[in-house]
Amino acid sequence: MSHFLDRLKFLSKTRDTFANGHGAVVNEDRKWEDGYRNRWAHDKEVRSTHGVNCTGSCSWRIFVKNGLITWEVQQTDYPRTRPDLPNHEPRGCPRGASYSWYVYSAQRVKYPMIRGRLARMWREARKTLDPIAAWASIVEDPAKSASYKSVRGQGGFVRTGWDEVTELIAASNAHTIKNYGPDRVIGFSPIPAMSMVSYAAGARYLGLIGGVPLSFYDWYCDLPPASPQVWGEQTDVPESADWYNSTYLMVWGSNVPMTRTPDAHFYTEVRYKGTKTVAVSSDFGEMVKFGDLWMAPKQGTDAALAMAMGHVVLNEFHKTGASDYFRDYGKQYTDFPMLVTLRAKGDGFVADHFLRASQLPDNLGEAKNPDWKTVLIDATTGALTVPNGTIGSRWNESEGRKGKWNLEMKNVADGGEIEPQLSLKGAHDEVASVGFDYFGGEAEDLLFRNVPAKRVQLADGSTVLVATVYDLLLANYGVDNGMGGANVATSYADDVPYTPAWQVKHTGVPAIDVETVAREFAQNAHDTHGKSMVIVGAALNHWFHNDMTYRGIINLLMMCGCVGQSGGGWAHYVGQEKLRPQPGWTPLAFALDWQRPARQMNGTSFFYAHTSQWRHEQLSVSEILGPSANVDAYKDMSLIDFNAKAERMGWLPSAPQLETNPFDVVRQAEALGRNPVEFAAEQLKSGALNMSCDDPDNPKNFPRSLFVWRSNLLGSSGKGHEYFLKYLLGTQNAVFSDENDAITPSEIKVRPAAEGKLDLLTVLDFRMSTTCLYGDIVLPTATWYEKDDLNTSDMHPFIHPLSEAVQPLWQSKTDWEIYKAIAKKFTEIAGPYLGVQKDLVLTPLMHDSPGEMGQPFAPKDWKKGECELIPGKTAPNMTVVERDYNRIYEKFTTIGPLLKNVNNGGKGIFWQTGSEIDELAALNGVAANGQPKLETAIDAAEMILTLAPETNGHVSVKSWAALSEVTGRDHTHLAVGREHDKIRFRDVQAQPRKIISSPTWSGLESEEVSYNAGYTNVHEMIPWRTLTGRQQFYQDHRWMLDFGEGFAVYKPAIDLKTVAPMLGRKPNGEEEIVLNFITPHQKWGIHSTYSDNLRMLTLSRGGPHVWLSEIDAKKAGIEDNDWIEVFNVNGTLTARAVVSQRVPEGMTLMYHAQEKIINVPGAEQSGKRGGIHNSVTRTVIKPTHMIGGYAQQAYGFNYYGTVGANRDEFVIIRKMKNVDWLEGPLQGEKA
Repeated sequence: MSHFLDRLKFLSKTRDTFANGHGAVVNEDRKWEDGYRNRWAHDKEVRSTHGVNCTGSCSWRIFVKNGLITWEVQQTDYPRTRPDLPNHEPRGCPRGASYSWYVYSAQRVKYPMIRGRLARMWREARKTLDPIAAWASIVEDPAKSASYKSVRGQGGFVRTGWDEVTELIAASNAHTIKNYGPDRVIGFSPIPAMSMVSYAAGARYLGLIGGVPLSFYDWYCDLPPASPQVWGEQTDVPESADWYNSTYLMVWGSNVPMTRTPDAHFYTEVRYKGTKTVAVSSDFGEMVKFGDLWMAPKQGTDAALAMAMGHVVLNEFHKTGASDYFRDYGKQYTDFPMLVTLRAKGDGFVADHFLRASQLPDNLGEAKNPDWKTVLIDATTGALTVPNGTIGSRWNESEGRKGKWNLEMKNVADGGEIEPQLSLKGAHDEVASVGFDYFGGEAEDLLFRNVPAKRVQLADGSTVLVATVYDLLLANYGVDNGMGGANVATSYADDVPYTPAWQVKHTGVPAIDVETVAREFAQNAHDTHGKSMVIVGAALNHWFHNDMTYRGIINLLMMCGCVGQSGGGWAHYVGQEKLRPQPGWTPLAFALDWQRPARQMNGTSFFYAHTSQWRHEQLSVSEILGPSANVDAYKDMSLIDFNAKAERMGWLPSAPQLETNPFDVVRQAEALGRNPVEFAAEQLKSGALNMSCDDPDNPKNFPRSLFVWRSNLLGSSGKGHEYFLKYLLGTQNAVFSDENDAITPSEIKVRPAAEGKLDLLTVLDFRMSTTCLYGDIVLPTATWYEKDDLNTSDMHPFIHPLSEAVQPLWQSKTDWEIYKAIAKKFTEIAGPYLGVQKDLVLTPLMHDSPGEMGQPFAPKDWKKGECELIPGKTAPNMTVVERDYNRIYEKFTTIGPLLKNVNNGGKGIFWQTGSEIDELAALNGVAANGQPKLETAIDAAEMILTLAPETNGHVSVKSWAALSEVTGRDHTHLAVGREHDKIRFRDVQAQPRKIISSPTWSGLESEEVSYNAGYTNVHEMIPWRTLTGRQQFYQDHRWMLDFGEGFAVYKPAIDLKTVAPMLGRKPNGEEEIVLNFITPHQKWGIHSTYSDNLRMLTLSRGGPHVWLSEIDAKKAGIEDNDWIEVFNVNGTLTARAVVSQRVPEGMTLMYHAQEKIINVPGAEQSGKRGGIHNSVTRTVIKPTHMIGGYAQQAYGFNYYGTVGANRDEFVIIRKMKNVDWLEGPLQGEKA
């Protein structure tokens, strides 16, 4: 009988009972349970993860039934941690648990698509012309070119096939290369750690043809410039498990429970051990709920808070000598004892550059690199001494000096023991009045404080005053060191920079809280030898002066001996930056197995120049220069001028590089029988050859083709969104800024504005994102459950896979297969057209190479006649690279000979890899050219795993041995226990595998200690990769000093001047209020991914929303859920208002990467559909981030360079009067 009829029975059998009537025995049909059983039934289970930039790197079980992905749940088989440490699992979050929705959703890109107008022109041209001529007939015709560019973002896509679309892309690239040069073909893809092979696919194609991958970590402003400045390291941080080892934990501007969901349990669990937690956040973020104390500084003033805490620590633990541990740590592991020269300024002095061996008689006996060897005083002898470990001891060292790059307390001359002198107090020759730059506003711009100094005789017979970094630092913080004089504090209640009382008027934090937390933090570090930790994140790093805030916090950690100690240190988490098997991935991604060097470009400078945001710059250099600077040296310079100067001096990379096609430069040189490098240098010096950066709006210097994959550039990270639309894409935009109001550059050529610079925008994605909407070609890529790949994170020490649970659906392909197809078609079309070419490649003076020893003192500019143009010293490196365009596909699909014939390495350490290449030949098979195959994504993954010391124990031992030769200490013991471990792709599919310790990282993968950055520096005495070889409180590059950043200082937010012109511009009768615009990471998405996912939309408000304080909302007559408009001169956006007590007055929050593809009405200011969060932002670049060729301040891809800061921005907010959805019939020609 049916279940329905059974329910209608009135009479039933008597039931037997048991347990005193609490239970009954029944005879019922239980088939209804099959509904639940069938829901969870499956045919197979596959391990995969989510290739999204969230740092979670969570392993998931993907279930497939009848060929369909049905659901996902968290894996729980991670390798265990130590018995005294919680496990990493289960890992996951609601965003990841909703991913399977995408696979079959309407948002899925199912077929290759092309913009309709472009398709019609292309197909018509192809009837009579070959592919390259067909493309030329479109882009060289201004009317045709403008016709499809002007409708970007307005729909109009038509379906195409893979043959047609790869032919068009190949033809476009070939035409660009022939007419302008390969460096006009650009690619943007972020965070390779989240799907290494997928990133490598596009970058490898670009590397082989001579194109340019753009960096991303700096553009996202996830790169903390303070880390390279202080440590010479891009970002190296503790794994989240090490939080549990901390005994005092500050969470500063990082909303751990919301943005680090899989790891937040370590934050909550450590509290049960008795660890005190302090939350520092301007708004009431979720991490505040877990804090024992909440400090809420006004947004943008965190540096003032950090400096005041530093004042307390220096006063109570250093000046008094209360901590032997702090003193000993500072002597050995920081630049505290290094001597700094003092330069006359007015009636006193200012700190200048580090004293170098080259300035002293006979170079202090140092024959090699004396300019790059800093000096201290040996307290036991009183003599000037060059200690072990400076950057000069790392590179090209002479016999008798090799093996001295270590942190042993010895001198390089004879290896004798030394006792570095921290302070000259009591041994000083005189007391110097030293000026310190101050930007806080209420005191003198130059604060003169007394410092003990010693007079030193130089090689030329003159003398100079010197002081130790330690003594200068005490004075910088306003600590009374017993030297008398003004501008020092006698108590914490003094309103003197940087006392706890002083910071109150800037931050609003009670002085007693600052004193208490600083004292507890330091006392805990003293008692535990460094187990005090600070977790930091985007809330601090996205400000223009982010490095000042970070250096203030890092100073605290260095003062307290926390860096390199388990449970202590600096824990910066923003992007999933940690690509652990980096040495194995790098040659795959940049085609270094076939040709070296590769072109690379820093994304921020590229976008600032080519989206013409510089044309609207209103921040003058004089506003950010330090009071001790020589203002005349920078007269008339704008920010873009600094960037152009940095590029021509070899500090930053360029893209495009030369105004002339680099092929033509080599041909001209060879026709004259000249060396191409010497010829190019002469031509640049004479002005016959120009760099592209000097004339960015010359059509010869436009980027022509842009690939975007694994990224939503226009819907997530594109600061200055409306400028992208106007200048790069040439389409509808809402830029209100008048470029006539901007500062006019003096060192670059200014032409009339150019719009629509980009000829072709090719986007790869699995969903129809904002970037897809603006693309010319959209290619359907496989989802994360349809591809094989690798994934790592800084949050845990494991490597694990993305796996193909089902084959790519519809006509989608994996990124590897897409770029392989493009490479094949390009070879067919461009091979006969381009043949073999010689390409002149320019590269900057790279970090972790001898090139970082560029100009040791005040930098000189060859273009101004201040020095000779010397490639690799005063100008970029120049290298001729041969490119055979008949072999692009062959090279893409095989491993080249350079890895076997030359070497491989990472971060300045190199080793032989011949045996590993032989292993790959046996594993992957051998191609017709005799090289190991790279046919599939798994082949590529095996190349990464085999070559990387982090996944191949034998390579790890070799890499440690290579480092040992430079340090003179044996480090191989760190890897011998795992020498025979070899991790294969099928291994990580079975279970996540723990990484092997490698010298390319500064922590250990060990059963005894959780991964913590700087651990090997402290415990293995490996120097930091800085000028002094130590952690640096002091930065002595001339630009750092001139911008007042030799020491960490407090700098208020900059004034971008974007609001005043828009106040009352187009009134609607509603009150307008001005607020600081903040864009934190969101709860309902990982960047823009998941923001259009139905499950997340259901849980959230379902569209763009902006948070306001109750106070500000009341001023503007705004109630919760009202439609509001947010605007300034950069653009406008529309959103719902969220009115909340958690937001402080004067601030507005719009969670990052809310796209304009869901529930967005028109904006009243523009009359067009509202924008995204980046519609009201514009990138502003900082000159000190352009420094290069100077030890740790040297360029490296995603290591150092300009960053895309955006939190100094202000906006106008008002309630919308009319909500217009702009729905109506299509007007004009179809798109």
